[in-house]
Amino acid sequence: MDRRPLGRSELVIEPLVLGGNVFGWTVDEQKGFEILDAFVEAGFTAIDTAEGYPNWVPGNPPGMSETIIGNWMKARGNREAVHIFTKVNSDKTPGGLKADAIRESFDASLERLQTDYVDLYFSHWPDDQATHEETLGAYDPLVRSGRVRVIGASNYTAGMVKEANEVSVIKSLPRYEVLQPRYNLYDRAEFEALRDTVLENDLGAVVYYSLASGFLTGKYRSKADIGKSARGGGVERYFDAKGEAILAALDKVAAANDATPAEVSLAWLVAQPGVTAPIASATSVEQVKSLAKGVRLKLSDEDLQTLTEAGK
Repeated sequence: MDRRPLGRSELVIEPLVLGGNVFGWTVDEQKGFEILDAFVEAGFTAIDTAEGYPNWVPGNPPGMSETIIGNWMKARGNREAVHIFTKVNSDKTPGGLKADAIRESFDASLERLQTDYVDLYFSHWPDDQATHEETLGAYDPLVRSGRVRVIGASNYTAGMVKEANEVSVIKSLPRYEVLQPRYNLYDRAEFEALRDTVLENDLGAVVYYSLASGFLTGKYRSKADIGKSARGGGVERYFDAKGEAILAALDKVAAANDATPAEVSLAWLVAQPGVTAPIASATSVEQVKSLAKGVRLKLSDEDLQTLTEAGK
C-alpha cells in the first residue's frame, strides 16, 4: 500500500485515518471493538480521536471516544501497532491552549487512552488567549520526554501556521508537522488556502469531513432522506446545484469503476496534492471494508477531472 510520511516526522501511515468521533455516540463499545479490529485487519494503523468526542451526547462522561479506544488497546495488547491521534482544546475554551490547560488535558487523555504516549497531538481549535510561544512551549517537554511524538494543528489558517512555525524556529520549539483541515469534494476552500503552506513546508495533512457528513456516500438524495441517520443533520446545506452536480459525477465515476460514491470520494481525496490521508468514520465492519477499498482505488485522470470540475 501507498504509505505516506506525516510531515518531516518519523511517523509514516497508510492513506486512511479512522475517525473516532462516533465512538460513544452512534457506536457503542462492543461495536467499536469490531470496527477497530476490522480497521487494523485491513492493514491500517492511524486512529483519530479527541478529548471532546463525543461530549455533545447528553449524559456522556468526558472523552468517551478515548475511553473506548483505550479499552480496546488494553484488551488487544496492541498499543505499539497503532498510531493514536488526539486533540486538546476541543471545546474552543478561552485559554484552552495555555500551558496549564494543555498539561491537565493531556494527562486526562492519557488516562482514558491507558497509554503513556500519544503519536500525534493536535491543537484542536485556535485560542486567541494563548500565544504560539506558550502553546509550543507547553508541548516542548511532552515531545522531549517522548510522551508526544509529533504535534499538529487542526482548523488553523495558513497565517496561523506560518506564525507558529516561525516561533518554533526562533525559540527552538517543536513545530506543527501535521495540519487537520476540512476538505472534501464539496468543501474545498479551507484546504486549498493551506495547500501551498503544506507543500512548501513539507507538512502532513489529514483532512476531516471527508464524506461531507455522509452526503458524499450518496445516501442522501433529498432533504427527505436526512432522517436516515442520527448524523444526517449536517447534510442539509449540501442540497444545492453544486451538490447535485457532485452526486451526478460520483454516480458516473462509481459506475465506471464498480465502486460506491463514498469509495470514489475517498479515492479523489487521496489523489489530491498535499493530502496525506482522509479521516473517515465507520459504524459497521462493512463500512470499514468500503473505506479501505476507496483509498486503494486508483482513478483515471479523466475521472479525477470529472469530479474536480463538478465541485468547482
